[in-house]
Amino acid sequence: MSDNYASVPLRELNNGAFIPSIGFGTWPLDDIQAGAAVAHALDAGYRLIDTAENYRNEEGIGEGIGSTSVPREELFITSKFNVEWHSLQGVQNAWENSCTRLGVEYLDLFLIHWPNPKEGNYVQAWEGLVKLLKRGRVRAIGTSNFTVDQLQELIDATGVVPDVNQIQHSPLWIDDARLAFHAEYGILTEAWAPLGRGKHGLLESEPILKAAATHKVTPAQVALRWQMERGVIPIPKTSSPERMAENLDIFTFNLTPDEVLAIDGLDGTADEPVDPMQFGH
Repeated sequence: MSDNYASVPLRELNNGAFIPSIGFGTWPLDDIQAGAAVAHALDAGYRLIDTAENYRNEEGIGEGIGSTSVPREELFITSKFNVEWHSLQGVQNAWENSCTRLGVEYLDLFLIHWPNPKEGNYVQAWEGLVKLLKRGRVRAIGTSNFTVDQLQELIDATGVVPDVNQIQHSPLWIDDARLAFHAEYGILTEAWAPLGRGKHGLLESEPILKAAATHKVTPAQVALRWQMERGVIPIPKTSSPERMAENLDIFTFNLTPDEVLAIDGLDGTADEPVDPMQFGH
């Protein structure tokens, strides 16, 4: 078992749970790939495992978790549900389905995967999550890809603030206004595609390479450390055990304010991020 687990700080969420400050992403791995990858990730020291109904790999992840000796209470398992479950009873059904596929009795974090505003039922989905939280079926609840206005609507409707909003976030896509709203309400930001989805030259950019050379680390480690400096939890995905270990080893150095500012300058230099008002499942 890696010593890296002990080095990963925990963050407290609005509803009292504690979440590791870096996670392991599993999209687009299939069941077989995800099972093997999660087993390696747990051995490397990851405890936050991120999946979703739409990834179609929850069963494989459950097998990967079951193949290790890591105690369940050390794990922080996140899943997300699709728009077909955006109702009070639907969320209960989605929770049961995910728990069954994963082979667990509860989820640590359950997220609405996309707002799907054209369907218009995300408030009912949030009410379903609040009910699960109150019944102790989940330790934390949140959203994925929600806008500031949509988050405000959930809070106004229920009085319950999301623990997490997981968004597309990297030096290429920062969205300071949304991060400021998160900070105001204590919503923790999780980053999917924290390494720019392997595109757009993020890891070959000048400020990333310069910081990597200065600190004698990889460009990916710099990009992930940048998320830490901004208070964001990155969810990187890799099937390489070597890169898993590297991605987790970001707690032995800090970026300077000038390095963070230089990397911030990459914002807006890539294609537009996914638009949650137009895309979702």
